[in-house]
Amino acid sequence: MEQRRITMSDIVVGKPLPWDVYDSNNKLLLRKGHVVQREQQVETLIVRGLFVTAKRDGAASAQGAAATARHTERPSALRLINLATKRLERLLFNLHSESELHPKIVEVIAAIKFAVDTNPDVALACILMNQDAGSYPVRHSVDCAIVSLIVARAMNKPAHEVQDIMAAALLMNVGMLRHHEELHHREAPLSDEEHGVIRSHPEESVSLLRGAGVVDENVLSYVLLHHENEDGSGYPFGKGSADIPENAKIIAMADRYCARVSSRLYRKSMLPNAALRDILLTEKKNIQPMLAACFIRELGTYPTGTFVRLVNGEVGVVTGRGSSTTTPIVHALVGPRGAPLSFPIRRETHKELHAIREVLHESQAGVRVSMQQLWGAEASL
Repeated sequence: MEQRRITMSDIVVGKPLPWDVYDSNNKLLLRKGHVVQREQQVETLIVRGLFVTAKRDGAASAQGAAATARHTERPSALRLINLATKRLERLLFNLHSESELHPKIVEVIAAIKFAVDTNPDVALACILMNQDAGSYPVRHSVDCAIVSLIVARAMNKPAHEVQDIMAAALLMNVGMLRHHEELHHREAPLSDEEHGVIRSHPEESVSLLRGAGVVDENVLSYVLLHHENEDGSGYPFGKGSADIPENAKIIAMADRYCARVSSRLYRKSMLPNAALRDILLTEKKNIQPMLAACFIRELGTYPTGTFVRLVNGEVGVVTGRGSSTTTPIVHALVGPRGAPLSFPIRRETHKELHAIREVLHESQAGVRVSMQQLWGAEASL
């Protein structure tokens, strides 16, 4: 018999449990085959720290597992990300009453990794198409963790460094968490006090995290330095390039990109391609060129989830990587004459007729679409 604690990536809503579930006193709570019907039930199981027990008996067990895998649908990356966001929100807003924060953050990281491994296109599209999920500061941290994970893996970072990068991305703004939502929607100029909150939040975040039992010095260092710049113009210490860990730079650039593509009450979000261009042009002294190139290579000139108009007049959404960073896969939603199509049609944008002509805001696209319509069950709610 093997016992381990349940994590968010273990349970799929609507699917039978593949094992019995016990509490920490080894009392049976749910039998194998029970179907969890709601995300709230999943959250309850995780919060209570329940355990699963699986029997291992050689080849028969392996064959049974293989049969189960063949008949089990892949989980929804969108649902996993939303669940991770809810879990993180509860942890961060109750930081003072949380004990053993680090292992709980590891669970959130595991769920995000599982979502990205399930469908990286859905995970990236969530940054643009799932902006109503959760409060802005928490959703922003999850978005940054997704981008940081993809970039760190592309840079062949060791697994333990990827883990630390994601932890820091999720925790980096805890020092201004309760101000972040208000500042996100602020139309008037910031006061001196509000500027002070912003500039001091890396140090405040580290102080709060130490108080919550986070002792990993790498994680704390990345949190502390994620607003430093290459040219020494950042804060809180004005450190230059050589004194900023590369992993903190990854988080910093993810932070810049995700902030630009998020909408505000007083302005539309920046178009994704414009956000990348803005970072490269207006902040070129603040970022490492090699890192910027990696971001463009992994996100593409037209990141997944971007609404576009094609040369033939069709309107669609970027749904995946194509043959180059400038020729992604698009699924058309609106025909050349402005009529919605009966179902999304895949277009290869390296072909002249289906090349991308312009990038659109969702409000300009003239059609509403769910992520599930584009990616199927792996983007179901």
